[in-house]
Amino acid sequence: MPSTPLPDVPAVQLVLASASPARRSTLRSAGVEPVVVVSEVDEDLTVAEATERYGLLEPGDIALLLARAKAEDVAARVADDVVVLGCDSVLELDGEVHGKPADAAEAVLRWRRMRGRSGVLHTGHWLVDERDGGGATLGATASTTVHFAEISDAEIEAYVATGEPLTVAGAFTIDGLGGAFVTSVEGDHHNVVGLSLPLLRELLADVGIGWFDVVGSMRGRLDCG
Repeated sequence: MPSTPLPDVPAVQLVLASASPARRSTLRSAGVEPVVVVSEVDEDLTVAEATERYGLLEPGDIALLLARAKAEDVAARVADDVVVLGCDSVLELDGEVHGKPADAAEAVLRWRRMRGRSGVLHTGHWLVDERDGGGATLGATASTTVHFAEISDAEIEAYVATGEPLTVAGAFTIDGLGGAFVTSVEGDHHNVVGLSLPLLRELLADVGIGWFDVVGSMRGRLDCG
């Protein structure tokens, strides 16, 4: 019996509340073509207000807090027939939270602490279901342990000089130039890129959306990178 081909347009449109090219690429590689709408959330202010209200937050809670803020900000500005996904990542090292380094000097210092050691990359995922007036909102955090190589000062300075560490949480990538400095991970490697596909599938299922409801035909996209 012949299989049923996927439709060109998915049954449910996913909106990604993130400017991250890596997150979009991760979704596209899995067959999901998101509409990207960047949030206008002030991350520092959001964390400061939550800390004042609730006290010191755990690293994973900070990632989830920001993911929710981004998703809800974008959900308030888009059509009511979509599902919005917000994501945010932080690196936990020695109990401290690290997002994007402020400048090259901070990135160098960060890497001198990270080399030869392990950290935990937390990515918060928050889903807002805007279909049919929906309003369902839920989220969770995925955490992956990352083991870093013992790299030299010269390698650190050369890597930071590329500019890549300044654009990503934790000052490293696993799918780019920084991949050579990650010896192994424990957990979902997609999460280190910034979006856990298994967790996203579970969140979608919780609001009654099947994975292939957000997946469209791959025709014309297989060679797009």
